[in-house]
Amino acid sequence: MSTTALLSFTFVALLTVITPGLETLLVLRTALLVGRRAAMAVVVGSTLGCLVWATAGLVGLTALLQASELAYDVVRWLGAGYLIYLGAKALWNSRKAASLEDSRPVPGAGASLRVGLLTNLLNPKVGVFYLSLLPQFMPAGQPAWGAALVAIHLGLGLVWLPILIAVAGRARAFLLRQQVLLDRLTASVFVALGLKLAFEAR
Repeated sequence: MSTTALLSFTFVALLTVITPGLETLLVLRTALLVGRRAAMAVVVGSTLGCLVWATAGLVGLTALLQASELAYDVVRWLGAGYLIYLGAKALWNSRKAASLEDSRPVPGAGASLRVGLLTNLLNPKVGVFYLSLLPQFMPAGQPAWGAALVAIHLGLGLVWLPILIAVAGRARAFLLRQQVLLDRLTASVFVALGLKLAFEAR
């Protein structure tokens, strides 16, 4: 694999990592409303979800998502349902927190990891991303390079997202004063993203 191709992929991967999206929103929300430890667990979970999709892409399984409209729609609907569930649950918890201080349940690292994992596993766009991006940079007849490219992409995420968590930690004290408003706002975004995922065209 040429150095130019490797640098080109790294640049493209970096753009996908730093571009705000669902994963960024989830990590920042957790960092602001729960704390750094839970946010890092979300990062680990979402990274594992990406790793599963990347592995499936390397062995050709995610080709089913492009070949089968039904398979794509099933994963998309599951992902949409999960996002709406997360948003609705957060809205309900914020409603209780508004009437009773400290009534909000604080998710542990295990629960946060599970949220990060399921959010990426149930997003078919992650699988399609690896299926469409990796072949453009993998040298013909050298499938081992696929694992290296995946490692670069995931590694960039594991550097960038903790930086966001550290920045959010500095703002957390101020934003916690507006916790209920912030919680409801981000929860509503989850519901909106779930509805968008459910009804958008492939």
